[in-house]
Amino acid sequence: METTIVRDFYGKIIGKIETDERGNKTIRNFYGWILGRYDAATDTTRDFYGTIVAKGDASGMLISMNQNQLPN
Repeated sequence: METTIVRDFYGKIIGKIETDERGNKTIRNFYGWILGRYDAATDTTRDFYGTIVAKGDASGMLISMNQNQLPN
């Protein structure tokens, strides 16, 4: 499993994206909570509740949408 750390403009960690060997991704916020998943087989991104939020890989969008939940 490959993990990519996502940082904001100032270098602060805002989340991470874990990619498995099939290309599926799990998107987590700063605290490690799952924000959503990208399914490579169906090419869709789903939020925490399982609702499709985008066609294609929109994992960065999930992190940016939840960025306001970070500590100051």
